[in-house]
Amino acid sequence: MNVTVTEVLSKSYDKTLVHELVTAYEEAKRNFYLGGHRLSAVEGGRFCEAAYRLLEYAAGSKFTPLNGNLDTERVTKRLQSLRSTDHPKSIRIHIPRHLRLVYDIRNSRDAAHLADGIDPNLQDATLVVAVLDWVLAEFVRLSGGTTPEHARALVEELVTRKVPAVQGFGTRQKVLRPDLRVSDHILIHLYIRGARGAGFSELTQWVPRSARANLRRTVRSLDDKALVHIEEDTIFITYAGEKSVETRGLLDPL
Repeated sequence: MNVTVTEVLSKSYDKTLVHELVTAYEEAKRNFYLGGHRLSAVEGGRFCEAAYRLLEYAAGSKFTPLNGNLDTERVTKRLQSLRSTDHPKSIRIHIPRHLRLVYDIRNSRDAAHLADGIDPNLQDATLVVAVLDWVLAEFVRLSGGTTPEHARALVEELVTRKVPAVQGFGTRQKVLRPDLRVSDHILIHLYIRGARGAGFSELTQWVPRSARANLRRTVRSLDDKALVHIEEDTIFITYAGEKSVETRGLLDPL
């Protein structure tokens, strides 16, 4: 099922808020992997502003307009007062607490102000993107906008480290390291796809043109080495394959 996070969330939440949430998330992650740690934390703050409004929406109340003044303390207290029989604890407690942490970093740390001594931007940005992964995954898990199996695959993909050596182009992805072997390209693509795996037709579009004629033979060779697993027409990376990608530095940024 090739459905995006935006499409899944839009079935349960306001589409404008979902767009703001996902856009801020993507920019925060992009800045983080490009070394823009301060900007990553700033985008984390934007993500929180959209997420607080999504929580208002999920609670059945009118959310604060995007151009309005967001009172996060009021929103948090209102969510805490909701009945546990009507709303899950993540909506009432867990997500608001995580958002508060990111929001405070954006407002109080070096993301917004000069700091003395050790630069905290890298450690702050690392925490911010991890929290954003978790919060977005929770919204997906709770949305009910897709099947449990697909929701689980999307969640696993969200909380997996994004690979800066790969660039996406719509439904296609391209490894930006021509120095690697074709088998390594395949492992990287499958590593990114995680639990969803990839079909032969997708891999055919993603690998270099010169490798397409022998693609099935290359995949079978990886299968023989237990680096991938073939299930009908879908290929999945194995634990051994993931370890190979990580220990050999195939995810290193350009």
